[in-house]
Amino acid sequence: MKITFHGAAGVVTGSCFHVETEAHRFLVDCGMFQGSKALAQRNYEPFPFDPASIDAVLLTHAHIDHSGLLPKLVRNGFAGPIYTTAPTADLLRIMLPDSAHIQESEVERLNHKRERRGEPLLTPIYTREDAYTTCERVSPVELQETLRLWDEVDVTFSGAGHVLGAAMITVAHGTGADRVRVAFTGDVGPSRQTLLKEPRPLQDVDILVMESTYGNRMRQRNENRYEALAKIVRDTLARKGNVVIPSFAVGRSQELLYGLHRLVESGELTPGQIFLDSPLAIEATEIFCSHTESFDREARHFAQETEECPLYLKELTLTRTAQESMAINRIRSGAVIISASGMCEAGRIKHHLRHNLWRPECSVVFVGYQAEGTLGRRIVRGDSPVRIHGQEVKVRAEVHSLEGFSAHADQEELVAWAAALDPKPRKVYLVHGEDPARAALKERLTKELHLSVEMPLLGEQITCTPTSVERTGAGVPSNGTNETMQLWHSVGRLHQLIDQLQRTNAEPDVRRQIAEAVEQALELAESALDD
Repeated sequence: MKITFHGAAGVVTGSCFHVETEAHRFLVDCGMFQGSKALAQRNYEPFPFDPASIDAVLLTHAHIDHSGLLPKLVRNGFAGPIYTTAPTADLLRIMLPDSAHIQESEVERLNHKRERRGEPLLTPIYTREDAYTTCERVSPVELQETLRLWDEVDVTFSGAGHVLGAAMITVAHGTGADRVRVAFTGDVGPSRQTLLKEPRPLQDVDILVMESTYGNRMRQRNENRYEALAKIVRDTLARKGNVVIPSFAVGRSQELLYGLHRLVESGELTPGQIFLDSPLAIEATEIFCSHTESFDREARHFAQETEECPLYLKELTLTRTAQESMAINRIRSGAVIISASGMCEAGRIKHHLRHNLWRPECSVVFVGYQAEGTLGRRIVRGDSPVRIHGQEVKVRAEVHSLEGFSAHADQEELVAWAAALDPKPRKVYLVHGEDPARAALKERLTKELHLSVEMPLLGEQITCTPTSVERTGAGVPSNGTNETMQLWHSVGRLHQLIDQLQRTNAEPDVRRQIAEAVEQALELAESALDD
């Protein structure tokens, strides 16, 4: 079995692992690159494999950096099934069309400028129609049930605790003594959950492809994060201000609603009004409430006590329309406003910040990671003024960061989770992390757990057998030069074209010409090394 790391190698996003057996090819995840412009540009480039050659996709969860290029895959010829959990399947039905809308809107905005300059017009990575077609290919699977993909390949999904429906995927290839088991963790949730079930330990894994997003970080142990949030709300309302909470629409918003509901029911908090001001978050909340089987025991018990979904409370107002959202900004005090996006880069949250950030009686509470270059990072860093919708806005509101709401396991939790693996895997490949995070986690896993750990590069390929794991294809650093990345992309494109030629029985003369051209390129590369 061969595995090629086509994403999330040296970076957090773009999860995509190409798996090849003697008879079949499939992907684990097909996610969008997010972050810098250079990184995001990869979303527009052709896949380094032929989408039509892929027999199936196994999806760990619905977050766009894991699922966001599935419509592009379908648009370019993929015609197989997409296997994932039922909650993830439901989330995809709202998240992929929303992602497509963003692509279409961005291209429309850019094309207005390009048309005026006489430049060629752009096309979106994919459209909403592509997203709807993709969702039709999704086939739900149950957790802990073994799925027989083909005679030689079995797959098992296990709970990852990261977001609703998130799963670790174990792929077993072969039979008897020739069997090899490779597990892909996707994103691993923290060990002390408040809404979802905790991540499950894995058993009998030979090769582990493991996330490392927080591999060099230990979060503040905010065991009382809800109490801290309640104090911020009480103090702000006492000052006659509003509380603004930038939050990711899927996962973080629902955890906040659950915590606020618990605080209100226990009498620790008496808010005026709570607004969930994000159409996507509202739809996601409805999906969460339709899958309470994924909630932990405490949340299910709370639902029985209140006789309702634990995410809904009587003080909650759901604002779906733009008019309802704008009306919130006429409220001067007594409002708790949860709105997207979580890093304040787009969406309705920017309007709420523009109306409340300059008011000293208000508070802004960040409950998630703020990436470098985002408006959220500038506010957390203490910049003032900040620019919102073309206007300079002074930061006079109190700014708070509550780290305990992260959906990722931190370094300590990742090490503890890995320590529970039984038996120890023969090899661990760290992905979904920047290199400093991967290096720090590798050091601990190596020294404390005596694991053999690698940090694969983008495009690197490994071959797994019952007795060995070898690197059979070199990779390139994710931060390589433009020339290096262009060369590596061309090699990937060459692989794709050769594969297509093989499947279409191209003329022998054409194959010979390609072989001669490749041989000349190899001679040139060897000559350069000799120089």
